[in-house]
Amino acid sequence: MYEKDKNIEKIDSNISVAEAKSHFSEYISKVAYADKRIIITKRGKPIAALVSVEEIKKLKSSKEVKGLGEIIGKWADFEDIEDNIKKAYLKRSKDKGRDVSF
Repeated sequence: MYEKDKNIEKIDSNISVAEAKSHFSEYISKVAYADKRIIITKRGKPIAALVSVEEIKKLKSSKEVKGLGEIIGKWADFEDIEDNIKKAYLKRSKDKGRDVSF
């Protein structure tokens, strides 16, 4: 078997490719109308998933929100960098340098 991905909240079935082929329309109905998620395996390893179009839409919208959140979070770091640069220039402008003998 395989380890469940932590991001997958509910997997209702694991089926082989052969099982998926022989009962494809039944599994499509379960996914579309019964809100099921099905993992298709080949030799015991997950290779594909059947999920509803609504699940795909949810996944896309959550990625878009996460992407925007990441950008906003990184933008906040730029302010810290700007402050640090200003402090460094201010410190440097007040510095009298070092003594050098010729």
